[in-house]
Amino acid sequence: MPVSELDHRLVALRQQVREWAADLRPIALEIDRDPDAINDHLDLPAIRYLSTMVIPPEYGAPPMTVAGHRFYGMASLERAVVLEELACADAGTLLAAPGASMSGVLVDLLADEQQKEWFYGQLLERPQWTFFGLTEPNRGSDAGGLRTALSADGVLTGEKRYVGNATRASLGVVFARTRPGPLGIVATLVRTSAPGYTAVPIDTVGLRGARIGAITLDRVEIPPEHVLGSHLSAAQRGMWACVRTFNRLRPGVAAIALGIARAAYEYVLAERDRPGRDGRDRLDVLGRRIEATRRLIRSAAMSVDANGGHGHLASAAKARACRLAEDATLEACELLGPGARLEHPVLDKLTRDARGVEFMEGTENMQRLNVFHGYLAGAFGR
Repeated sequence: MPVSELDHRLVALRQQVREWAADLRPIALEIDRDPDAINDHLDLPAIRYLSTMVIPPEYGAPPMTVAGHRFYGMASLERAVVLEELACADAGTLLAAPGASMSGVLVDLLADEQQKEWFYGQLLERPQWTFFGLTEPNRGSDAGGLRTALSADGVLTGEKRYVGNATRASLGVVFARTRPGPLGIVATLVRTSAPGYTAVPIDTVGLRGARIGAITLDRVEIPPEHVLGSHLSAAQRGMWACVRTFNRLRPGVAAIALGIARAAYEYVLAERDRPGRDGRDRLDVLGRRIEATRRLIRSAAMSVDANGGHGHLASAAKARACRLAEDATLEACELLGPGARLEHPVLDKLTRDARGVEFMEGTENMQRLNVFHGYLAGAFGR
């Protein structure tokens, strides 16, 4: 069996999620206009599953049972299958869903048992949103330029930008500096109800369901038990865990981009009954690119599942899939004519969303650097 082919478990999972995804399409434009409308749809099967995905079973997460198999969303390959199908229905609604998301993956890597029980337990009480605070104003995700500070007496001060769900989350993770140098970076659990935490939304063109926001941390008190990784060495507490979190999640982000590209491709097939010879050729090329990118994403997910430190292929998949999403949506607009974005609101949304996914978990330039470092290190063979 080729490395990128799915086994019978994941084929069954894909089919089930594809059925659930049909519920997201009718509400896509509604969520785009008003992200808070997601509160009216929390009972949809796909949203319910996302609300507990990436919570390990030992902490009480209910499984999704399909054809006798249990799924918790802990493996990158499993998440890639789920996220492609849901993003093909609507990436904005997918990102609007509550759940552990990036913070949950980091907690799994970095937290001790008591921290995991507390964090995951909060999310299992009721559907809640989480946030992941790394990026800062004027410094992006550059760990060397991180200025948010955690003082010796547990006071957190600083700013974060472009944080998904920042205004509606109840808890999340913030990266901060305790001292100069790369070993002085730690991650902390933060409750958004804590005095000194404020968040405001940032207007975005695409992926509006994610409610991107800006966070200000004005002397937020962090109890010692909410500093992650105190039981680990300093080298494992901060950016080491962050990098491995990104490695685990990038195949999923690539799958979201792939889902957007596939949605544009399928939209044209449905709307354009008899494309001319040129149109057929262009659609054939696009279809082959979608399949090739899917194979790359699955290979990258399997590589990360085998070794969380091997993220070079995941970066390659993320860069290629985001480029494909932009190309596919523009191609779809060209094939449907000059007024396509005005006449087809769904296609207009796909085009806007395709631009947004480029900035999730590192732009193309960052991914290219990761791939280049992997090449120099011999990660891809010679």
